[in-house]
Amino acid sequence: MASRVTSEFPRPRTLIHPGAFNPVRIHSRHCRHARHVRLALQPGRSLFDALVRPLADMGIENASTTILGGFFDELQYCVAPPDPSERAVIAYTRPRAAGRCAMVFGNATIGKDADGQPLVHCHAAIRTVTGEMRGGHIITKASIVGRDPITVLVTSLEGFELQVAFDAETNIALMQPSALEAT
Repeated sequence: MASRVTSEFPRPRTLIHPGAFNPVRIHSRHCRHARHVRLALQPGRSLFDALVRPLADMGIENASTTILGGFFDELQYCVAPPDPSERAVIAYTRPRAAGRCAMVFGNATIGKDADGQPLVHCHAAIRTVTGEMRGGHIITKASIVGRDPITVLVTSLEGFELQVAFDAETNIALMQPSALEAT
């Protein structure tokens, strides 16, 4: 008896990057130790400032975080549909205003931009005031923590840093691990 599999969802798109294939797609680093911190994002601050400033005070400039959820007075996000120019697989949309909303869950990576300045790259699922579920890339400098602190679990990345650099395979700038410069 033959079985037939059907789906109400379309077949996922096949992603083929425009640049030369790199057989090492995932670059990883190992560190002998890390700090684990439970951080409370302070009300009225942008998600960027609420993460970067207290962690910098602890000497943490590179980290992986889990945002356990909470309310924002303002939140902006964008999504990454196929790039119409075909220069890359995706291209971020213009920021979308979610207004007051709840972040259901998020992950943020803290590193440095191409100029060495702090950068927070965050993806999250959100629920709008009308109950709609949304998600995508959070615009951290334009997203303001609501009246209650939001709990974040932080794991510091010690012994290496994350910095944005151009990736020839994807044809976009990506956050990548690299050795720390000697000081």
